[in-house]
Amino acid sequence: MSKTTNKPNLFPRIYCSLFGHDYEISKKVTHHVKEYTCSHCKKELTTNSNGDLIELTPKFKEINDILERMYISRMQRSKKKTFASSIY
Repeated sequence: MSKTTNKPNLFPRIYCSLFGHDYEISKKVTHHVKEYTCSHCKKELTTNSNGDLIELTPKFKEINDILERMYISRMQRSKKKTFASSIY
């Protein structure tokens, strides 16, 4: 039985260190908070409370998930209010 080792692909890291990251929006949490992923090295970032980009840690991932649920429920309640007031 032969051993297989997972060698990480160094090209994306080298590319990003030379030319910089190419971040794309991977998830829109709210209008102001988004999650970004580098298309080359898959590094993940998010926006913090000041609007700065920071690394997406498990703690921030959990915060973004909770924030997204709160935002969605608030938007749904807002739509119901708008719909109800337009009927009358």
